[in-house]
Amino acid sequence: MKLYNTLSKRKEEFVPLEDGKVRMYVCGPTVYNFIHIGNARPMIVFDTVRRYFEYKGYDVNYVSNFTDVDDKIIKKAIEEGVTADEISKRFIAECKRDMDGMNIKPATAHPLATEEISGMIDMIQILMEKGYAYEKNGTVYYRTRRFKDYGKLSHKNLDDLRSGERSLLVTGEEEKEDPLDFVLWKPKKEGEPFWESPWSEGRPGWHIECSEMSKKYLGEQIDIHAGGEDLVFPHHENEIAQSEAANGREFAKYWLHNAFLNIDNRKMSKSLGNFRTVREISEQYDLQVLRFFMLSAHYRSPLNFSAELMESSKAGLERIVNAAGNLKFLMKNAEGSMSEEEKCIYEGAGRFVKAFEAAMEDDFNTADAVAAVFDLVKYCNTNTWDGSSRELSEKLLHMLVKLTDVLGIIADRDDEILDEDIERMIEERKEARKAKDFAKADAIRGELLEKGIVLEDTREGVKWKRV
Repeated sequence: MKLYNTLSKRKEEFVPLEDGKVRMYVCGPTVYNFIHIGNARPMIVFDTVRRYFEYKGYDVNYVSNFTDVDDKIIKKAIEEGVTADEISKRFIAECKRDMDGMNIKPATAHPLATEEISGMIDMIQILMEKGYAYEKNGTVYYRTRRFKDYGKLSHKNLDDLRSGERSLLVTGEEEKEDPLDFVLWKPKKEGEPFWESPWSEGRPGWHIECSEMSKKYLGEQIDIHAGGEDLVFPHHENEIAQSEAANGREFAKYWLHNAFLNIDNRKMSKSLGNFRTVREISEQYDLQVLRFFMLSAHYRSPLNFSAELMESSKAGLERIVNAAGNLKFLMKNAEGSMSEEEKCIYEGAGRFVKAFEAAMEDDFNTADAVAAVFDLVKYCNTNTWDGSSRELSEKLLHMLVKLTDVLGIIADRDDEILDEDIERMIEERKEARKAKDFAKADAIRGELLEKGIVLEDTREGVKWKRV
């Protein structure tokens, strides 16, 4: 299996630190609002990577955090007149709901930054003892130039580097020994959440959070660290500097980064009015369509989101689901074992499994893996008929489902919900809204969406459609 390692800028053979096991850390979202489709891409991509490792028999320890203390969370809390904790808890729950809709498996651990502060303080103290960090007026800084390999991930010269947009720098830049030094601990401001530390009442810098959580849940050295390419610098570069200086060993062997997602060929931004959340997408499409769309391109290729491409993904997903449904239908009234001819048909399908695996072994090329699934779908459609044995349809269905499960695509759907049941649930939702029980109303909408039913509230009443 070959992986493209951002660290070496080339594909490398994957060799785990421990036979049969994979230790993998993926940077999670900052929870101050609903996740957007840019957040969804690494979630879907690296969930698929995890699924393939498990398909190959690896025991995967998959850790993905929630950043639940941050300037944006505090700003949102002040705007709403609530605590930062209330904001983060609310949007962690909403994020998990969206992740479930995208069929993203729960991580082995989903650590929260606020629950790991003591470990971060311990790591900062180690860095200070080793001379990699220093304190000025309650702020602790990392001595960037002290770490001789700084810049090895982003492949930038130290003197050319500039602090990233997500910096936790405080006022008083003149306090720093070097302009490139970054914050490990910052003192509180009025009204902000804070924790006690040897240096000040305050909170950790963003970068130290992931270094500590990775160490606690996966150990000092891990196999794979992953995230969006926007995290290469400064976040992942700073993680390496902190972790390797504190632990005295290589932090991660392989660094995987997905490319950006654009909206109608433009960068997604609120100012351009093309900012799309996963929740908004879920009101138009089954989130399985979004997942299928995300896997239609190689993870290191830029991906453009558009209505046309989503419709194309919807049609492609339906082809797969319909093929699985057809095989289930043939199984209902069929019986018996495979004939010699059918055995040849089944063996012939094996080439699509090999093509799928070859694509995934080549740096998780999901685009080619999806193409192999489509080839299998076509093969199933043309090589089964009313007279096929139950065993042939059953085995082909199992083969199809096994591959689509690696992609997180649910091909074998339960029988569709009946129209009268939909109308009954819409009426229940209407009553819940009338009683101002919006949680129940949202739950009913979510349940229908999971069954492929999208609701649209109009002046004429609620309209629904199957997706």
